[in-house]
Amino acid sequence: MILKSKICGVSDSKVLNFLVNHNYPPQFIGFIVNYPKSKRYVDVKKLKDLLKIEKKNSFYVAVLVNPNQNILEEIKEMPFDYYQLYNCNPSKIKLIKEKYKKKIITAITISDIKDVKKYKKFTDTTDIYLFDSKGYENSMSFDHTLLEKLSLNKEVMIAGNIKIDDNLENLKKIAHIVDISGGLETNGLKDISKIDIFLNKIKNL
Repeated sequence: MILKSKICGVSDSKVLNFLVNHNYPPQFIGFIVNYPKSKRYVDVKKLKDLLKIEKKNSFYVAVLVNPNQNILEEIKEMPFDYYQLYNCNPSKIKLIKEKYKKKIITAITISDIKDVKKYKKFTDTTDIYLFDSKGYENSMSFDHTLLEKLSLNKEVMIAGNIKIDDNLENLKKIAHIVDISGGLETNGLKDISKIDIFLNKIKNL
């Protein structure tokens, strides 16, 4: 299995330009759209300017926590390929998917095996499953071995305080896509040198 990458929490043009023009760009680039508690949050006005940067070979992902109608209408014309949805029930996800014609990454936050099994509720609505920690704006881990016996017919993305010096080879056994954010930061800001190390490491797996 080839391990794909998602770099999340991008909030400035310098970093975004570096990503889309990299020799080995991430397959997915995520933007925190409606969660001001996150230091990586980007308001709609800034987001419009940021997304003028051509995505080239990456998919743009809107990260949304239980979005209301207002924010969904504000971003509907923006060049997002996927909506990554936290804290949404299956019926709401279905409505969003049908109305806005976006692919869906359903985020399932994990603390134990009971949480993992919640994926079954979303089989009809999701395009990619994201298994994440319950940290939201705080970088937290969860036990990735909880996913080892899953056999799903859709791609699996994994997040939760992943670092560039983690054994990414091990993650290939349980996921198709690794989602990293805080692990690519220094003093709370995306660090281009760490991003470069990570993207080259993914390429060389």
